[in-house]
Amino acid sequence: MKDSTRVVLGIALAIVLLIGAALWLGRDGAGSGRTVVRLRIWDQSFVSAYRASLDEFEQANPDIEVRITVAPWASYARKLRLDVAGGIADDLFWISLYEDYADSGKLVDIGRALGPEAASGWDPFAVAQFTRAGTLWAVPQFVDGGSAIFYNRDLLERAGVDPGELSGARWGPDAATDTFRPILNRLRAVAPWPYNAAKDFQSIQLPYLGSAGAVLQRDERFAFANPQGDTAFEYLVRLIADGLSPAASDTNNSGDFAKNAFLQGKMALFQSGSFTVASIAQQAGFRWGLALIPQGPKGRISANNSVAVAGNAASAHPEATRRVLAWLGSAAGNRYLGMEGATIPAVVSEQRVYRDYWARHGVEVSPFFEVLRDGQISGGGGPGFPAALEAMDPILAEMFLGRVPVTVALQRAQDAGDQALDQR
Repeated sequence: MKDSTRVVLGIALAIVLLIGAALWLGRDGAGSGRTVVRLRIWDQSFVSAYRASLDEFEQANPDIEVRITVAPWASYARKLRLDVAGGIADDLFWISLYEDYADSGKLVDIGRALGPEAASGWDPFAVAQFTRAGTLWAVPQFVDGGSAIFYNRDLLERAGVDPGELSGARWGPDAATDTFRPILNRLRAVAPWPYNAAKDFQSIQLPYLGSAGAVLQRDERFAFANPQGDTAFEYLVRLIADGLSPAASDTNNSGDFAKNAFLQGKMALFQSGSFTVASIAQQAGFRWGLALIPQGPKGRISANNSVAVAGNAASAHPEATRRVLAWLGSAAGNRYLGMEGATIPAVVSEQRVYRDYWARHGVEVSPFFEVLRDGQISGGGGPGFPAALEAMDPILAEMFLGRVPVTVALQRAQDAGDQALDQR
């Protein structure tokens, strides 16, 4: 073969390879002919449940392949914001705070995509959380339920405290009616820390605010700097100052300090959410149970945060994305999230799957559901909300450390939060 012929053939082969590579890269199914839809989440522990659900979906929809991407929680919000702005976000992604995306037209209108009846089977709290100006912007996936108290049964027995006393306990500024603090004082004799009063937004701060009769926001402006808010935070700060909870220097920057102390048998009562049950069940080396949180001056109020899957309005595969969204919001698709006890499915009919799982393992999870009967406090939201939380956090940290009086700190935090909203 002549050199010139080899050159021509080489060029021709290179062209063929380049064209083939271009076609391969442009084919979503990587040569399979299937459309690839990408789902982004922030928790590795959910991959197996989602994979099982999506495998069933793919069997019924062989023209679609769904791939799961896990982005670490610490960088999730920032990376998602950048990717959405740059037009390279996944077709579907977990979301909790969504308002900025909805207001800028970045999300799929769920009512328009799935029909007005799609939300009828979903947890109403979750639907309300992701509805803005009458439009639903995401498909709820799971709810946390309310907060509950995990208790170390061995420590309670040593202190002579019956678990039933916990569910009937009341907290408040009046020592004559406060029955929760006396329980903590009894538990002080058997554990370094009886309880976990701390700068924990969802499990501690919101329930105490709500139970005191306060709200976090009103008309998307912060509204907790008032006598009711003072009552809630004064109580928490005093528990820390009196040694009934770990020092704020230990808990302000460590969300796991209290949980680890409980697992190590150093804390008698640990207030948290349903998202903690699995880790407690796996790691606790003692007998434990769940009780209702104490009632406050206005009853027993808790938050009930939820996480949803949003559709990327800029997806290159809108119809395939719509079909996956419909599956993830169906009873058949959503039940997988509760089958291993990891979380409470947002489809109401499938919440029994979660409860049944833990019942088989001897854990009564009803406190997470019962606490919501008295009502719930909103976890807040609106455009600029993440930045507002970030602005308030160091001020509240100083308050929990005892360096700034509660009334002063709450007003400063509220002002800082509103200012952050104004600058969005």
